[in-house]
Amino acid sequence: MIRVARRLRCGKRGTKWAVSDYAWRWGLRALQPKAFTPRTADSPHGLRCAPNRLLDQPKPTQANRVWVSDITYLPLANGDWASLCAFQAMASKRVVGWQVGATMPEELVTKALQRAFWSQPLTPGLLVHSDRGRTR
Repeated sequence: MIRVARRLRCGKRGTKWAVSDYAWRWGLRALQPKAFTPRTADSPHGLRCAPNRLLDQPKPTQANRVWVSDITYLPLANGDWASLCAFQAMASKRVVGWQVGATMPEELVTKALQRAFWSQPLTPGLLVHSDRGRTR
């Protein structure tokens, strides 16, 4: 409010509420920047999807039985956004593979999956599941 009081130069002393009242009477309003929300998955896209094999199954208790993956956006200090793809083992909740990139090509997902394969031994019957979404 001190900055507002200086800008108003109203010459009157008072509390921050008085300054706020003067600002309101004179039609001065704070400008709030709109928060940027990146466009994400368009799940009802009508394209053919693999069936969700996790729906009717109990939670896995053994390691490396089910991996789940998703892509999210990370805000950068310069105002840009980076894409993060991560694979997580459901039983241990441990991230087994990840990749960050400036854009979101298929290479982002394949590199994250390769890292997961390199970090964990493959077990027969491993199920890899994603959110089945599509970006616009």
